[in-house]
Amino acid sequence: MQNSEIILVGGAGKTGNRVALRLAERGIGHRFASRSSKRPFDWQDRPTWRSALAGATGAYVTFQPDLSVAWAAEAIGALARTALDCGLQHIVLLSGRGEEGAQRSEEALKASGIGYTVLRASWFCQNFSEGAFAESIAAGELALPAGEVKEPFIDADDIADAAVVALTDRRHVGMTYELTGPRSITFREAVAEIAEASGRTVAYRQTSIGDFKAGLAAAGLPQGTIDLLEELFSQVLDGRNSQVMNGTPDILGRPAKDFGAYAEEAAAAGAWGA
Repeated sequence: MQNSEIILVGGAGKTGNRVALRLAERGIGHRFASRSSKRPFDWQDRPTWRSALAGATGAYVTFQPDLSVAWAAEAIGALARTALDCGLQHIVLLSGRGEEGAQRSEEALKASGIGYTVLRASWFCQNFSEGAFAESIAAGELALPAGEVKEPFIDADDIADAAVVALTDRRHVGMTYELTGPRSITFREAVAEIAEASGRTVAYRQTSIGDFKAGLAAAGLPQGTIDLLEELFSQVLDGRNSQVMNGTPDILGRPAKDFGAYAEEAAAAGAWGA
């Protein structure tokens, strides 16, 4: 696969951009497939799929808005079958831990007959610096309905490294990896580590799911994003994913990055301001 073109399906998100950088460093041909790409790809406009996939032998797939939505599994299965028809040999799917919808999508991918690697990721560290929580952290307080449930936050750089390994080494075809960080911490502890790393005062406040949703709506987030976050905090974040897994060292041959190291790097890069 070293000389094959890789399609990055789903846009240039937290992991997609990182995967692209790593492929470029290795001299591996790649291109994005999204609604704004040269060959447009739209999950809800299936006639765009074949043209976007043509000419590639492998793909890294991130699904928008999330694999938990009702139509995701059918779409993943249809995409995989289209990919096979277009000559693709392998799909690396970014999935989620402990989500029934994500697991249905994984099964649809496997049933298609295409070579696959599934990367089940825990919550991204970068949600605090590049995602939904960044603005609140910069403002000095993060209010979440997370309780004291622990999560083994995974660094997006580790996910990207795992994706590139899977895309370029056929030994990982047919494998599923649960990617976590090396330890589980609560959201309160994560905020405290960010405060220490950044030298800023950042508080964590426990809030109700209702107040949390109202705050998201007031901030202008789309309803689909609000519904997804409600599901994650009210259902998935119940302790089912607290266990640290060996998937990251298994595929990378090294330990996963610790949350404290992530926080120090993000602070040094100015993620939350001076």
